[in-house]
Amino acid sequence: MSWWGKVVGGTFGFLIGGPLGALLGASLGHKLDASFSGGGLGGYLPGDQERTQAAFFTATFSVMGYIAKADGQVSKHEIALARKIMGEMQLGDLQKKAAIALFNTGKSEDFDLSPVLLQFRKECHRRSTLLQMFLEIQVHAAFADGKLDPRENSALKDIARQLGFRADDIEMIIEMIRAGGHAGPDSRATKSVADPYKVLGVSADMPLPDIKKAYRRLLSQHHPDKLVSKGLPEEMIKLANQKTHEIREAWKQIQETHKSS
Repeated sequence: MSWWGKVVGGTFGFLIGGPLGALLGASLGHKLDASFSGGGLGGYLPGDQERTQAAFFTATFSVMGYIAKADGQVSKHEIALARKIMGEMQLGDLQKKAAIALFNTGKSEDFDLSPVLLQFRKECHRRSTLLQMFLEIQVHAAFADGKLDPRENSALKDIARQLGFRADDIEMIIEMIRAGGHAGPDSRATKSVADPYKVLGVSADMPLPDIKKAYRRLLSQHHPDKLVSKGLPEEMIKLANQKTHEIREAWKQIQETHKSS
């Protein structure tokens, strides 16, 4: 947890500047000017793995708060899901405090989304697999109450656009997560998925070899080790493991369907 060690050590300003550095610092009770450490929107350079991890953590919880407020109110389900994710990440007390503060900042009226997303995209080196994992977490958060409000849907599309995704990309992600059978914070994950074809982003009439290619590509994109090497915080490995489990289950269901047909 080297990136967090730098934060705790008081060197987060040198780890990550800009709007994300200011948010992270404020979540721990520190004041950090957005221009510190080359943080101006045109001044900072994409960082190394530790810096990307700090950016991912900061953006994840602040944007999660923003989406939770998109429909006009933050439901108990959305708060429960945020806490569930924090629990799955096994955050320490100080990390949990920071995550909660970031979530609360994101749902505040004066939260400035665009600069946060602009810096986050640059810090991720525009790596599509890492950015997609971020979007998937946000879509899960939007489904926390079991449905996707039109205003949440609009917010997700705007976030995806600012991160460089096309409109049909976010639609596919939404359908994949919807098809996986969203589990609320109090429910237990089931073995099967609601629509295994949509989970893999394929159609039921595709040849099995083509579906297998899509499965392998998706599994590779969500491989936890690969995501961590690109900047996913190590604390989020469990979330990546859950996604790969869902992908494998979808493929297994499709195989069984083809065997019985």
